[in-house]
Amino acid sequence: MTTDPQRPRHGAAILRTALRRNLGAMTSGTLLMGLYQAGETAFPIALGLIVEHALRGDRGLDALALSIGALAVIITTVSLSWRFGMRILQKANTTEAHRWRVKVAACGLQPVARDTGLKSGEVLTIATEDADQTADIIEVVPLLVSSLVAVLVASVALGLADLRLGLLVIVGTVAILSILSVMSRRIGSSTQEQQARVARAGAKVADLITGLRPLHGFGGNHAAFRSYRKVSAEARQQSITVAKVNGVYAGTALALNAVLAGAVTLTAGLLAFEGRITIGELVMAVGLAQFIMEPLKLFSEMPKYVMIARASAERMALVLAAPAVMTPGTGHPAPGGGLEVDGVRHGTLDGLTFKVEAGEFVAIAPYQPRAAADLAAVLAVAVPPTAYEGTVRVGGQDLAELSVEAVRAHLLVNPYDGEIFAGTLRTNIDPAGTGTTVPEAVAASLLTDVVALHPEGLDHPVRDRGANLSGGQRQRLSLARALAADTEVLVLHDPTTAVDAVTEQLVARNVAELRRGRTTIVITSSPAFLDAADRVLVLDEGAVAAEDTHRNLLANDPHYRTAVAR
Repeated sequence: MTTDPQRPRHGAAILRTALRRNLGAMTSGTLLMGLYQAGETAFPIALGLIVEHALRGDRGLDALALSIGALAVIITTVSLSWRFGMRILQKANTTEAHRWRVKVAACGLQPVARDTGLKSGEVLTIATEDADQTADIIEVVPLLVSSLVAVLVASVALGLADLRLGLLVIVGTVAILSILSVMSRRIGSSTQEQQARVARAGAKVADLITGLRPLHGFGGNHAAFRSYRKVSAEARQQSITVAKVNGVYAGTALALNAVLAGAVTLTAGLLAFEGRITIGELVMAVGLAQFIMEPLKLFSEMPKYVMIARASAERMALVLAAPAVMTPGTGHPAPGGGLEVDGVRHGTLDGLTFKVEAGEFVAIAPYQPRAAADLAAVLAVAVPPTAYEGTVRVGGQDLAELSVEAVRAHLLVNPYDGEIFAGTLRTNIDPAGTGTTVPEAVAASLLTDVVALHPEGLDHPVRDRGANLSGGQRQRLSLARALAADTEVLVLHDPTTAVDAVTEQLVARNVAELRRGRTTIVITSSPAFLDAADRVLVLDEGAVAAEDTHRNLLANDPHYRTAVAR
């Protein structure tokens, strides 16, 4: 697999990409926000000029009307430029965050998994919070530039009154930013660690929710809760650390800005007392000293937001730049082909060899549950072909030579814990909305009783993870989805562990009938499915230990009879 040259490798590259493709919106936003800051700065300057004219005796109605008109123009400019400037920037910000969310999600949903070293909960946090914080750079840069405009306009206006006032603002601003830029580095590193710990806590709670039922079953829920509590406490402590750092940063910035504003005010008062500036210029200087605290505050906060955006971008790069776990081929399996496993050694599988002919219905009875999981992982290409010994052939072709997309379209492995998504029964069975065998799949999985219970039928709402369905209903819904896909080869892993024996018997017969003529493999210890299969392969210690029909094995193999009899 070739490396995608368009995929950002580092956080800095992600930020540059975001800035480059939003250059137009940022330019327009910067101009409007600069106009807003210039208008804000012009207000105290205009007041100073009005006072100056008044003190000179220019008190005519024309001068008053002109002054009022000038203030009205400034206020209108400030209002409109802020409104439209922020509208442009926030739209660009929201759009950019959406792009990164989609990109991160696409990496997780690609047929070839990526070696991120992260759990699904952590990837979810990156696709949401980190994507949003990275996109904030779209607003940060224009606000930084516009704040600089305000400081420069104020410096020039004060410099025209007295050069010392203008230099005081410039030198003070440089000193403040130098101090705060050093402090912002700690915020960036602390924030990155906080985001990582919060993501780990989110991943832990997602795992716990998924395994809540089995945890309760063997009494492991208390130990699991203590484990989550420890991870959550670490995330909380890091959040407190970040809050402290942010508090020190904000307090320092506010204090430094107040000191600069006070210094400008006192200096202007001293110059006015000495007669070096006029009363109107003093009014302007005092007004600018009060006003300049806001852009200085905004200006001084920008390094912090830049560091947070960069920390989030670095976390996104963990997903976007992660290498693929395998290099797939480009071939396509032959239509209607069977499945062959030849000498596979992986996990508990020890030289596993068997062949399923096209159109055959075969059940695999594993004596060790771990072997079943390992076999399902190999067939689902969850394990790269280079990670195990032996060969898997689909439609007569080596799995390693086939494209993953082609394998997914030809061979479906339905796990015993198939995810149920928020939506409806219909969207869970047929996510793409293109299936033609949905009614047959619903009938075969005996999901008809669930559909009949609700007036909406297949459009009945389903909550996230199927929270409003029972365990058996969720399992049958997952089975219906697998059957509706109607793939050439279907592998079912324990499809009916959560249903009663009568329902299981009916489902097994229905699946055998619906899949007649299509290659079907069921990894199970269910007597109903074992009896419905054309033949049964007994999997013991990672290899095929026996092979026959279910009834012959029951009659002739005491070990098998003990393992599957219920």
